[in-house]
Amino acid sequence: MEASRDRVIAEVSSWDGIVTVPHGSGGAEFHLGDREIGHIHDDGLADLPFKRPVHDMLIETGRANVHRILPDSGWVERQVTTVEDAADVIELFRLSYERAKVANEIRAQRAAEEAG
Repeated sequence: MEASRDRVIAEVSSWDGIVTVPHGSGGAEFHLGDREIGHIHDDGLADLPFKRPVHDMLIETGRANVHRILPDSGWVERQVTTVEDAADVIELFRLSYERAKVANEIRAQRAAEEAG
């Protein structure tokens, strides 16, 4: 489990613009700009935020589980115990990362238009 968790941390930390910081309750938290794209706890449980329609699709397709503490939010979770789990969780982080990149680009474009 630890090796699989570490694989996720190493991969996500390598992406352009990602800043990795310690998570408050243990593990690693990943940020793109001022936005958290998710975190992974020391026990291998990954938590990721999504808009509700994406959250619902991930739950319905079995790619993620309802968040145990915030079940009515857009947060999902997925346990990493195997190499296959790690690959699936990396895909979830990639989805969160790509969505954050687009949101940051739109925000920057709007700011430039307002300034210009």
